[in-house]
Amino acid sequence: MSTTAIRPGEREALLRSLGAGVVPHGGQRHVLVGRAAEVEALVADVGRIAGGGSAARFVIGDFGVGKTFLLHLARSVALERRLVTVHADLNPDRRPHSGGGQVRGLYSELMRNLATRAKPDGGALTNVIERFVSTALTEAQQTGADPGQVIRARLAHLSETTGGRDLAEVVRAYWRGHDTGDEQLKSAAVRWMRAEFSTTTGARSELGVRTIIDDSTVHDHLKLMSGFVRLAGYDGLLVCLDEMDDLCEPASARARDSGSGQILRILDDTLQGGVPHLGFVFAGTPEFLHDHAVLRSRPAGDALTEDGRAGRSGPVLHLAAFTQEDLYVLLAKLRHVHAFGDPSRYLLDDEALPAFMHHCSGRIGETYFRTPRTTIKAFCDLLTVLEQSPGADWRQILPSVEPEQEANPGPAPVEDEESAPAPAWSVPTGTAG
Repeated sequence: MSTTAIRPGEREALLRSLGAGVVPHGGQRHVLVGRAAEVEALVADVGRIAGGGSAARFVIGDFGVGKTFLLHLARSVALERRLVTVHADLNPDRRPHSGGGQVRGLYSELMRNLATRAKPDGGALTNVIERFVSTALTEAQQTGADPGQVIRARLAHLSETTGGRDLAEVVRAYWRGHDTGDEQLKSAAVRWMRAEFSTTTGARSELGVRTIIDDSTVHDHLKLMSGFVRLAGYDGLLVCLDEMDDLCEPASARARDSGSGQILRILDDTLQGGVPHLGFVFAGTPEFLHDHAVLRSRPAGDALTEDGRAGRSGPVLHLAAFTQEDLYVLLAKLRHVHAFGDPSRYLLDDEALPAFMHHCSGRIGETYFRTPRTTIKAFCDLLTVLEQSPGADWRQILPSVEPEQEANPGPAPVEDEESAPAPAWSVPTGTAG
């Protein structure tokens, strides 16, 4: 076990998240167990995006094996490599296909969660726009050119793509608001870029543009955003979508095919290298691939199967369930994090770890290590009790620890769409998420 000290803030965030049964937003390297090949593949994807390429990856595994953890890890690596990240969970109101605004809802959520290294928890869209405007103003001052003309010239190549002309006009409107102190104009520009205008009438009256980001243009605007963040000084855009099993729920074949079609469009664009500096990571269970069999035909069909060996060279990473050995290592790392990285401050001796695992096995069976979210939560609770009770013996406290049986709630049922309203980090060897 490493003797590197754990920063108090990082320790607190890790233990608070894991103790609440949710995936931590940072510090994942301290509790990373196994998954060496999978992490290597994701790190390579991030490097490819930063270098001007594109990537698409499916993280597939049963409930509780660590898919969300790996998505958070990929985002952390991307932020370290100067990428911008956006992320969202799919649900009935946020989908990559629809005619009733769900795609626009998904895009809005992605933009609200836009993160940079300086603002890793999201809400960074305004910062990115400000950074672009600031660099343009600096260039204008250095060259003596008109700032508006500099901004127009820098956005010229975006104007040639679908939606790019209005995006450029919205960014210029933001600059005008910045230049004149018109906060309302700046706010309108940000709302347009977050797809928060539902009608073209509002966009035209407030910004002078004739289009909005709607269900039919979301993918185009993700590609535009990858170009825009590059102009703002970043190295690309990583899009992370979790809970892809929500696509399995629509009752109609048309809705299912529409969902598959949108994912295929993204897959073909990125794997064929047609979108520089843009990548996607999707997370779902094996049922997601099974229910969308057409996805397994594109491309390198043998890689889109459940063959773990092929999956690391193709688009799919299949995550195996945790083993007892994996969980033991993870508990040891949690003990280490709790002690600030100082073995002399351990509150549990080596005998306690297998004893805790045996106790959990007796309560909830093999679930305790195969889908260990609640086991981890119970272990964090035990450490908290010992910390708050100096001198207490873990043997006396252990019998009162009650890990809960993990259950997969599954995606929420949704309305049949046919009846819906019309339209450079070194990684050691994830943990459950």
